[in-house]
Amino acid sequence: MKKPLPKIISVVSNLTRRDVLGLISGTVAVTVLGCWRKQSASTIASVASPAPACTVRPQQTEGPYFVDEKLNRSDIRSDPSDGTIKQGVPLRLVFQVSQIRDRSCTPLNNAIVDVWHCDASGIYSDAIDRNFNTLGKKFLRGYQTTNANGIAEFLTVYPGWYPGRTVHIHFKIRINSASQKSYEFTSQLYFDDALTDRVHAQKPYNARGRRTQRNNRDGIFKQGGQQLMLQLSPAENGGYAGRFDIGLELA
Repeated sequence: MKKPLPKIISVVSNLTRRDVLGLISGTVAVTVLGCWRKQSASTIASVASPAPACTVRPQQTEGPYFVDEKLNRSDIRSDPSDGTIKQGVPLRLVFQVSQIRDRSCTPLNNAIVDVWHCDASGIYSDAIDRNFNTLGKKFLRGYQTTNANGIAEFLTVYPGWYPGRTVHIHFKIRINSASQKSYEFTSQLYFDDALTDRVHAQKPYNARGRRTQRNNRDGIFKQGGQQLMLQLSPAENGGYAGRFDIGLELA
């Protein structure tokens, strides 16, 4: 069954890294999650706004490195093939997914949220590129299913960089149920350049040298990337934390 897409921007997929550089991006607003404290899933749900920010978000390109690994895990730093853990500045992301229906906004339960991005060296797992071959590896990939409060949480590391793109994270939200039509939403999140400079001055990022692409020169970021910025707060573990609110029109 063909998956319905948001009305304003269509998904572009199966592209090479070079192909994605000129594509159009959309508009996403991101809210800050305060300083993170280690909490249980039930406590995480309690920090979600009682009236979720139900703003419709346009999609962005999927890019060339999405793989449907079906890895159900919150901590995506490890590689299940050998148990190694990717090093980097810890980053905790909390997604709050809501449904817009009949002019009301309600938390969306059982939505599948996938996250994937490159490591500190600019390498994606389970992919072949002219600079790497990581087939069989599955680091920095995973999905979570939203709970009754529409919450899905991930622990990862701050992304590195690779030529042609500014620093970013990919995510995809899918709805698959007997009572609803299948639905898929794909986009990207970006980071403040000044913060990225501070993070990338640390190990292991600094071993790669200074990045060659910044937000204002990125072909995808230029088309609305300022509204896709992920605002982060310092976390107690020395990393960062943020929350992303999104409302989906499923009808």
